[in-house]
Amino acid sequence: MSDKKAIHFGGGNIGRGFVAEFLHNSGFEVVFIDVIDSLIETLQKTSSYEVTEIGPEGETKFTIDNFRAINSKHEMEKVVKEIATADIVTCAVGPNILKFIAEPIAKGIEAREKSDPLAVVACENAIGATDTLRGFIEQKLSESTKSNIKDKARFANSAIDRIVPLQDEGMGMNVKIEKFYEWCVESEPFKPAGPPNIKGVHYVEDLQPYIERKLFTVNTGHATAAYYGYNKGKTYVHEVLEDKELHDIVQNTLKETAHLITSKFEHISKQEQDDYVQAIVKRISNPVLKDVVSRVGRAPLRKLSRKERFIGPAAHLAESGDKIDCLLGGIEMALRFQNVEGDEESADLAKKLKEKNATEATKEITGLEENHPLFKRVEEVVAKVQKESS
Repeated sequence: MSDKKAIHFGGGNIGRGFVAEFLHNSGFEVVFIDVIDSLIETLQKTSSYEVTEIGPEGETKFTIDNFRAINSKHEMEKVVKEIATADIVTCAVGPNILKFIAEPIAKGIEAREKSDPLAVVACENAIGATDTLRGFIEQKLSESTKSNIKDKARFANSAIDRIVPLQDEGMGMNVKIEKFYEWCVESEPFKPAGPPNIKGVHYVEDLQPYIERKLFTVNTGHATAAYYGYNKGKTYVHEVLEDKELHDIVQNTLKETAHLITSKFEHISKQEQDDYVQAIVKRISNPVLKDVVSRVGRAPLRKLSRKERFIGPAAHLAESGDKIDCLLGGIEMALRFQNVEGDEESADLAKKLKEKNATEATKEITGLEENHPLFKRVEEVVAKVQKESS
C-alpha cells in the first residue's frame, strides 16, 4: 500500500492511460471517480490494466495496479472522505463537467484531515482549466476556508499534450496511447514547499507560453486536419496529411499561429517554433494512431468558442492586422461539421446556424463582440455556410 494518494475524476482513456500512468509510476495509489456505472464496476473488478505506448519505433507496455474506483453518483460521502485524506486531485472530465466535480472537491477541502494542502490540477484541453475549477469550488466553500485557502489547497494550471487514438475492440480497461507526451504544470502555486513529486511532469514558472503554443499548434493543427478531412470524405487524420493540398493547408494554418506565438512570446524563436510545428505535423501524420477525423472533430461548438483553437489565435492576429486567411478556412470547415452521428454538439451547431441570422449565430458560437476586428470576417463565413447548408 502506498502512503501517497491521488484522486482522479474521469475514468476515460486520458485518465487511465496518461494521468493515472504518471501518478502510478510516481508511487501514488490512484482512486478513480466517475459517474458511469459500467466503467466504475469494471474498474472495481479489475486488479490491473495495461497501457500500451505506441511510437514510430514500436510499442511499449506498462502495467497499472494499486488503484480503486468509486461511483460519485451513488457514494458521494465516500468520495469526500477520500479527498479529505488525499495528496492530490486531478481530473480529465472535459471542461463542461468541471462545475459538477467542484462540490465533492469543496466538501473534501472543508473536511481536510491532512496538514499538507491538497494539490488540485485539472488536466483538460482548455486554457486555465484549474482556475475555472477553482472558481466553481470557491462558490461552495465557507468564508473561513476561503480566507485560509492556501493552508487547505493549492491550485495549479496545467497543459497536457498526448494523443489517444481510437481504441481497438475488446480492450476493456487497457489503453493504447501515443508515446509522445508533454505535461506542464505551474510551479508558483506550490511555493515555498515545492510541487508534488510526479515523474514526467515539467514544472514551469510561467505556463502561458506552453498552453498557447500547444493549443494553437497541436489542437489547431489536429482540428484543421480533421475538419478538412471530414468535408473531403477522408476517414483518418493521416490520410488528410498524405493529400498534398490538405497537408499544405494545415502547414499554412500553423504558419499563421506560429507568427502569433513567436511575436507574443519573445523567448520562443522562429526556428524553435518551426521545429515544434514540424514535430507536431509528423505526430498527427502517424498512421499507427488511426485517428478518425469525426472523433477529432467532435464538439465543434467548444472548438469554435472564444478562447479556443481557431477563434483564440485568429482574434489575436486580427487585432494586430496579421494574416488569418487559413484560420478562417478552418473555421468554415468546423462550421460545416454538422449533424455528425454520435456528436450532440454538431447537431446543436446545425440548429443554431439554421435558426439564427449570421450576426446572432456568430455572436453565440464564437463569443466575439460585434466591434471586434475578427467579427465581420467570421460573420461572412457563417453567412456563406448558412446559405450553402439551407
